[in-house]
Amino acid sequence: MPKRILIGTVVSDKTEKTVTVKVERKVKHPLYGKIIRRTKNYNAHDENNEYRPGDTVRIEETKPISKTKTWKVIDRLQASKGVEIEADLDVKEASPTGAPEDKKTDDKPAAKKAEQDDAKADAEA
Repeated sequence: MPKRILIGTVVSDKTEKTVTVKVERKVKHPLYGKIIRRTKNYNAHDENNEYRPGDTVRIEETKPISKTKTWKVIDRLQASKGVEIEADLDVKEASPTGAPEDKKTDDKPAAKKAEQDDAKADAEA
């Protein structure tokens, strides 16, 4: 009997020499006929710990390696987008009023005009 080969995406590599691969298949609903996505997670053997989350890999059915592991990673089809890095940014602390120092209302032309109108009204009265 030939060995089954599936294609999926690595979702976890936290365990030693094991990756969790999510395999998605599409099934037609028996009554309504709509195409539905079904997913299943498989634990696959990764001898060198070389596969990372996000990689698209091909797995092959093997004899049981452990209680839950009966699959082995054959190869990587597509690498992940990259690894997470922590940005080291210098961010200016926000002022407690919520408005930045450089954007006061008296800098705006509409505010100046309103003040001038108020001054004229006071002068006339």
